[in-house]
Amino acid sequence: MTDESAKDKMAGKAKEAMGKMTGNKRMESEGKADQAKGKAKGAVSEAQERAEGVKDSLSRDDKD
Repeated sequence: MTDESAKDKMAGKAKEAMGKMTGNKRMESEGKADQAKGKAKGAVSEAQERAEGVKDSLSRDDKD
């Protein structure tokens, strides 16, 4: 997970909590959206890392 995705998730949690405490449904929804954005960024980052690992593995196999 990237630092940016973790920041998005943490900020989203805080925004959602603030929205719940104040009764602000819009802020609560924005917080949930920010958390989803953070999760998506993390998933993309993990997929990229896996793809690079597979690519590296395949290139090592070609040298053997």
